[in-house]
Amino acid sequence: MDGNGRWASKRALPRTAGHKAGSETFVKTVDACDRLGIEVLTVYAFSTENWQRDKEEVGGILKIMHAYIIKYVPELMKKNIRLRILGDMSYFDEESRKALEESERKLQNNTGLTLCVALSYGGRNEIRQAVNAIIAAGEKDVDEETVSRYLYTAGLPDPDLVIRTGGEKRISNFLLWQSAYAEYYFTDTLWPDFDEDCLKEAIAEFGNRKRRYGK
Repeated sequence: MDGNGRWASKRALPRTAGHKAGSETFVKTVDACDRLGIEVLTVYAFSTENWQRDKEEVGGILKIMHAYIIKYVPELMKKNIRLRILGDMSYFDEESRKALEESERKLQNNTGLTLCVALSYGGRNEIRQAVNAIIAAGEKDVDEETVSRYLYTAGLPDPDLVIRTGGEKRISNFLLWQSAYAEYYFTDTLWPDFDEDCLKEAIAEFGNRKRRYGK
């Protein structure tokens, strides 16, 4: 979900205003995906690298995302949406960790759209943690299925489509293992301006692509 800061700068607003607008787009996008019958939506909300940003901005981003997730839980419950938090929770304070875990627990038995929020997430760090866990468990004859079981996304299908907003054309350490055969869609639209029509356009283009999986 890229482009919040630039969206704010274009309007001579503080960067936190862009992140707030981006959070509102996040909610609208979840609702749109739910209506369109998408089974799993993963949003890249905050990376492990983002911790290196200005402390005030980091605090603002986390405060906004935390507030939106907690506030949004009753609505997610009404819509039968399940929540999964993906990422290294050791970076967060105990209060934040408990609040996020409680949100997951409340929604864990829902059977509709699975909403995954990648917080303090990095693809390389995820793989590193998975390798260490596999070694600690004494697994033998490790295959791809074994690795997948130890990732944050265990039990979820690999993504079919990865959308990046904001004009950048790179992966940025997102779902490195899982997106091996995903289709990528890049748009110049800044995240706060990404609406349902933009989402449908991305899905329509995806539908016109031929996926060969190297065959």
